[in-house]
Amino acid sequence: MQTKSYRFTAATVNYYFDADFSRLEKMIGKENAVLITDEHIFQAHKKKLKGWNCISLKPGEEYKVQATVDSIIEQLIEFKADRSTWLIGIGGGVVTDITGYVAAVYMRGIRCGFVPTTILAMVDASIGGKNGIDVGIYKNLVGTIRQPQFLLYDYSFLKSLPKQEWVNGFAEIIKHGCIKDLSLFKELEKNKLTHYQKNKPALAKLIRRNADIKSTVVQADEFEKAERRLLNFGHTLGHAIENMYELSHGQAISIGMTAACQISQKLVRFKDSERVIQTLDQYGLPTLANFDKPKAFEVLKMDKKREQKEMNFVLLEKLGKGIVKPIPMTELETIINELS
Repeated sequence: MQTKSYRFTAATVNYYFDADFSRLEKMIGKENAVLITDEHIFQAHKKKLKGWNCISLKPGEEYKVQATVDSIIEQLIEFKADRSTWLIGIGGGVVTDITGYVAAVYMRGIRCGFVPTTILAMVDASIGGKNGIDVGIYKNLVGTIRQPQFLLYDYSFLKSLPKQEWVNGFAEIIKHGCIKDLSLFKELEKNKLTHYQKNKPALAKLIRRNADIKSTVVQADEFEKAERRLLNFGHTLGHAIENMYELSHGQAISIGMTAACQISQKLVRFKDSERVIQTLDQYGLPTLANFDKPKAFEVLKMDKKREQKEMNFVLLEKLGKGIVKPIPMTELETIINELS
C-alpha cells in the first residue's frame, strides 16, 4: 500500500493506493459508518460488505437526482445516524457524487470517505470535492465543493467492472494527457486498453499518476476560478449531450473532446486533432457524432462555466497544454453549428 496526502483549503485528504478494503474497518469501525453503494456493487461484493450498515441505490446516472438524496436521508434517520457517523461512498462517480452531497447537507455536514470502484472514479470523479446531482438534463446543476476525508483504492473491485466501464474511465485519462501531460499522452498512444487490464503494476502506476494530476490542479484552484477549469476539456459540449442522448460520461466527453479539438484548430491553430481522435478511437471511444446542435446549445447555455455572455471554453494550444479561452456565446453558437 502507498499513502499520499493532499492539503486543500479546508481539509487534508489521505489517499490509500493499492489498499485492501479490510483497512476500512480498522480506520473507522463498522458501528460508526453507513456505506452507500449501488445494487451492482452490492451483489458483486456481498462478502466484502457483510456486517456493515448499507444503503444500496439503483445504478445509473438517471438516479443521480434529489429524490435519491431524500431517500438516503430517510434511511440515515432510520439508522439513527448522527454527527459522529461516517458516510462511505463505494462505487463509481454517481455514488461518490451523491454520497459527498448527502454528507455535506445531512445535519449540516458529516464526515465522508470514498472507495472508488471504477477507473473513472479512481482517476477523476471521486477526487477534488465536487459533489452534486442532476436536474433534468442539466448535469451537476446542484451541489457543493467539499472534500472527503480519505480515498481508499482497492483494485480488486475492478475485477467485476464491465469492459465498457474501463473504456468510460479512459476518456478522463486521455483528457489529462491532452491538457497537462504530454508524456502520459505518448504512453497512451503506444498502448491499448488490454495492456492496462492485464498488467496490474502498469495500471496502478497509471491510476496514481492521474490521481496526482487531478489533485495537483485542484490544490492550485479548488473553487474553479482559473486552473481547475482546464479539467473541463471536452465537458462543456459533452455534458450538454450526455443526458440528452443517455450516453455514458466517457462517450459524451470523448465526443466533446473531438469537438474541442476542432474548435482549437479554428481558434488557436491546434495541429494535433488527428492524434487525439486516433487515441480516443484506440481505446474504444466514439469521436464524431450527429447530434441536435441547436438543442445542445440550449442545454449548454446553462453550463456553470458560462459567465453572462461568454463561455470559458477549454482548448488545446498543443498536446499537453490546455488553455481557457472566453468565447462569446453568439460566436460559440455559430462554431457549434458548423462542427462536422
